[in-house]
Amino acid sequence: MKQTKQAGAAALPKSGYFAMVCILIAGSLWGCLGLFNRHLSALGIAPETVVMLRNLGACLILGLIFLVYDRSIFRIRLRHLPIFLCSGLISILFFTLCYFRSQQVSSLAVAAILLYTAPTFVVILSALLWKDRITKRKLAALVLAFLGCCFVAGILNGALTLTPEGLLLGIGSGLFYSSYTIFGRFALKHYQPFTVTFYTFLIAGIGSLFMTSPGDLSTTFHSPMGILLSLGLMVVGTVIPYLLYTKGLSDLGDSGKASILASVEPVVASLVGIAAFGEPMTLGVVLGLVCILASVYILR
Repeated sequence: MKQTKQAGAAALPKSGYFAMVCILIAGSLWGCLGLFNRHLSALGIAPETVVMLRNLGACLILGLIFLVYDRSIFRIRLRHLPIFLCSGLISILFFTLCYFRSQQVSSLAVAAILLYTAPTFVVILSALLWKDRITKRKLAALVLAFLGCCFVAGILNGALTLTPEGLLLGIGSGLFYSSYTIFGRFALKHYQPFTVTFYTFLIAGIGSLFMTSPGDLSTTFHSPMGILLSLGLMVVGTVIPYLLYTKGLSDLGDSGKASILASVEPVVASLVGIAAFGEPMTLGVVLGLVCILASVYILR
C-alpha cells in the first residue's frame, strides 16, 4: 500500500504559486552555500570533508526530527530502494564529485554554465517519461534562465576556455544535478517529500564515507566558528532547501518548470559574493538577474 502524504504535508496549501515560492526559496538558499563553503575552506576543511559533512549532517538532522515528529516517514518498501539509491548516489554524490572536479579543471564560470544545462535535461526527460508538454512559454523560460546563468558566470568578458575533460565533467554535473528532479518525481508517486529527502541523504551520506575518513571531521569542530558554519551548511544550505524543493516539486507536478525556477541559485550566489565578500557588481550579474526574473514571470 502506498504511503499517504500526511504527517504535516497535507496541511500545506496545494496552490501552484505556493509550490513555486517553495522552489524559489530553495534555489535562493542553495545560492547561499558559498557563504558556508568559503569560510569552511578558509578553516582548512577539504572539499571532500565538506561533502561528507553536508550529507551525513543532513541525514542525522532529518532523522532526529522525524524520529520525534512522525516515525512513519521512515517506512519504505524494499522494491523502491533502487529509486533512493539512484537519488542519493547519482543525484547528490556523483553530482558533487563531478561539479567539484569540473571547478578544478575549468574556470568557475564554465563549471557554472555547464551545471545549468540541468533544466534542459529535465525538460527533455520529463517529456519522454511523463509526456510533459514542451510549451513555447517553457522553452522561452528555459532559454532565458540559461542565458541568465551565462551572464552571471561572466560570459560577457569573452575569456571562457574549455577542455574536453572540463566539458564532460560539466555536462555530467548538469545531468546528475537534473536527475534529483527525475528520481524525486518517481519517488513522490509513493512517498511524501519528507521520506524522499531523508532516504536520499541517508544513501548519499553512506556513499560519502568512501570519499574521506570520518576522522577528518575533527578539524571542523575545533572552533565554535567551525561548528556554526557546519550547522549553517547542513540546515540552511541543505535540509531546508531540499525539503522545500521536494515539496514544491510534489505540488507543482511539472519537473521542467521546477528545475527552471531553481535557476535563481546562481544569481543569489553572485549577490552573496557581492554582499559578503566584496565581489564587484558586474553588468553580467544585472543582466543575469533580469533574465532569470523574466523566466520566473513567464512561468507564473
